[in-house]
Amino acid sequence: MASPMFEHEITRAAVLFQKARYAVALTGAGISTPSGIPDFRNRDTGLWEHVDPVEVASIYGFRRNPQAFFDWIRPLAGLLRSAEPNPAHHALAQMEAKGHLKALITQNIDMLHTRAGSRMVYEVHGHLRTATCIACSANYPTESFIESFIEGGAIPRCAACGGILKPDVILYGEQLSAAVLHAAVRAARECDLMLVAGSSLTVAPASELPMLAAMNGAGIIIVNDDTTYIDSRASVAIHADVAEILPRIAAELEVK
Repeated sequence: MASPMFEHEITRAAVLFQKARYAVALTGAGISTPSGIPDFRNRDTGLWEHVDPVEVASIYGFRRNPQAFFDWIRPLAGLLRSAEPNPAHHALAQMEAKGHLKALITQNIDMLHTRAGSRMVYEVHGHLRTATCIACSANYPTESFIESFIEGGAIPRCAACGGILKPDVILYGEQLSAAVLHAAVRAARECDLMLVAGSSLTVAPASELPMLAAMNGAGIIIVNDDTTYIDSRASVAIHADVAEILPRIAAELEVK
């Protein structure tokens, strides 16, 4: 059960959502850790153990040694395949369905927001829904090979030319999708309220979006385990479990 000390902050957050004309959310790895997905940028999770992230998770490393990339991502792919949306994902989907949230920007590649029912989702770091051939640019749904890859580890290849299929996630050294980033920036500029949930706001350019929103007059709500650089400008800052707090905010909106 949540500490009563957050009741005032949760009520305040709900009031801000009620008053907002255009509210958006920005989420990071912390919203998916309750679903069993570790923050793969954190060296303490084990995903970086014995590997150099620049070597295995950069576009240069992928082109030079794709086997190393696929060996590294295979256990993560298994985790993502079995993970289920948690109460935080469902709370945001509920808030969107009720009209309290207009768009959701996420740094995550796990697709749990869409699986929870969120519709207007900008995945700035890409996703594992599809993969693209690095030779001929043919695009394939990962459903066509993900099971065999997880079970056997075989590198997925293009049916048309035999080239290697690269999952449509953003690796180190790659540019973000211009269209997705533009949509996220536009949402940050136009919103009058931004909820930051489960992000430490340390990875640019997504980390810059709350400041962009604040500079355009938007209110900021922070729900994250740790402090962030924009806490001092936030209307509400709650340092607690997103899977506990976001459902309570959504429930408070239902009451009001």
